[in-house]
Amino acid sequence: MGHPIQDPVARWVRVRGTQSFVHTLSACWRRPSLTALEVLWRWAYGAPAIAVVAYEAMRVLRETRVDGAALERMTVLDPMGAAQTLAQAAAVLLPPLLKIAEWLGPLLAVAWVAVSALGRGAVLLRADARLHRRPGTLMALQAVRLAALAGSFAVWFRCLRAAAGVAVNAPVAAGEEPNLVLYSALAIVATLGLFTLWAVVSWGLSVAPLLAMERNLGAAASLAAAFRLGPLRSKLVEINLVMGIVKIALIVLAMVLSACPLPFESVATPEFMVWWYAGVTLLYLIASDFFHVVHLVAYVELGKVYEEADSHALPDI
Repeated sequence: MGHPIQDPVARWVRVRGTQSFVHTLSACWRRPSLTALEVLWRWAYGAPAIAVVAYEAMRVLRETRVDGAALERMTVLDPMGAAQTLAQAAAVLLPPLLKIAEWLGPLLAVAWVAVSALGRGAVLLRADARLHRRPGTLMALQAVRLAALAGSFAVWFRCLRAAAGVAVNAPVAAGEEPNLVLYSALAIVATLGLFTLWAVVSWGLSVAPLLAMERNLGAAASLAAAFRLGPLRSKLVEINLVMGIVKIALIVLAMVLSACPLPFESVATPEFMVWWYAGVTLLYLIASDFFHVVHLVAYVELGKVYEEADSHALPDI
């Protein structure tokens, strides 16, 4: 009988999801090729997508008449006036933008499903060469995840509309000033709440591609297996929740870095500010991609421990 620490069952029971996550964090830092591959496939999609969206947006701005002077005069001290100005601009811009979205939105979605499936598969294969290639299955799973994400954004938009009804529409109907502080508070609570909820419940959609490549399963079978992982479930939820917290921390850090030059705005040139914001954005994107890689590799490593423990007839705990 070996030492308890060397027993895979005991090791499985003792290890926490966050412990494996911290170990994987340092392991991924020592393998920068994983992050480089993640950055490569994301920008292979992102750069053309941004270029197309920017081109169409500039074309709409050139072909429509928007009162730019009124937009520049907007101030938070006059919320009703600002709302009317934004409503007038939206009434002009929305019709052509919606026409573009009718064909550009599905095109970008299909491209994302294809590129992200191939890129995610390449990163997983780089992390563990024993995995099977399942590009078609990964595309189907990415489509399911994208649909679920779109549904979460629809719920978020409804929450913002409900908050506007409580804090803006109701006071205006009563002849009072809109309560922007209340609206901001409700919007922040709804955003953070849905963000945390997505981090908790979306773990199955995140681990399904790994199961498809690990067990050579189809889309439906891998989704079903993702939600039948027994003791592994709580550890995956823990890792997913930690990833959500990390994403929030990265956003806050990017906001802090973006605000750093503001005290020197009177002496900083516009060119410097543009380059500073571009650098902060680039740093945020690379950091976000790094933690996406850590997220994937943590699933891979935790799955290895699970399989080792499962082979020793670990009871359901």
